Amino acid sequence: MKKLLLLISTLLLLASCSPAKEDGGIMKVTATTNIVADLVSEIGGDRVEVTAMMHAGVDPHIYKAKPSDVTAIQNADVVIFNGVTLEAKLADVLEGLESINKKVINVGLGINQTDILINDVEHGVDPHIWFDVSIWKDAANYVASRLSQFEPESKDYFNDNLKAYLLELDVLDQYIYDRVAEIPESKRVLVTAHDAFNYFAHRYGMEVKAIQGISTQSEAGIRDINELANFIVENDIKAVYPESSVPIKTIESLVAAIEDKGYSVSLGKELYSDSLKDNANYIETFRENVDNIVDALK
Repeated sequence: MKKLLLLISTLLLLASCSPAKEDGGIMKVTATTNIVADLVSEIGGDRVEVTAMMHAGVDPHIYKAKPSDVTAIQNADVVIFNGVTLEAKLADVLEGLESINKKVINVGLGINQTDILINDVEHGVDPHIWFDVSIWKDAANYVASRLSQFEPESKDYFNDNLKAYLLELDVLDQYIYDRVAEIPESKRVLVTAHDAFNYFAHRYGMEVKAIQGISTQSEAGIRDINELANFIVENDIKAVYPESSVPIKTIESLVAAIEDKGYSVSLGKELYSDSLKDNANYIETFRENVDNIVDALK
């Protein structure tokens, strides 16, 4: 906690001398995850220069700010983050930025949180909003709106990029529906390391089972693993999936428990849950996830 308070104090001091964007210059954007970095890049095009604090495979639930992050935030014209509790360890830093006149885009504020967010007493608010393409379209609209507020002279440019991107997202949305339809209804169960795919399940008609909760800060015990193993055996689930941002030992412990019950299950290809695949964008990563899920379960 002391280190975090020191980090915030440093940020407040640096913000007072934060460099202003020159007219006609490129807008410098610092993003927390590579997912929101990709979104602002799609809308901002060649009028933004985006730097992601977290690279591919980094778990945003437990990520703690580093001195280099302070510098990146201080040098940015705009800071963009997912919000909705995803960057839990950065919350104090991110939520205080507007109070020091830093321009921010909290993507979670761009969706109807009352009607859309998945929230329950046991797990809290689910931040994995990008796994429903219709929600991500709302996020794209919001990002375009905020960028246009920050740089009104580029509004038409941002809106043109937005329109093109929304069409691409419509194609992705239909692709996912079509691919999931290839799985028999009784087999549409996705078993993962942590509970990141609920928005995906709600949108595309699947059931999700996970070892850990919506945040990797939660821990699963032996009882949780055994209960999930029993479910897999009883329902003849063909595959379980590791995730790029969660240690593989989490899902390996589940596979071992299943095998102890005399049942064989495939370890599916790695899914990208809390970050995009390295050197791939949102659409490419989502398509690969869906292909890996469907090919193993159908």
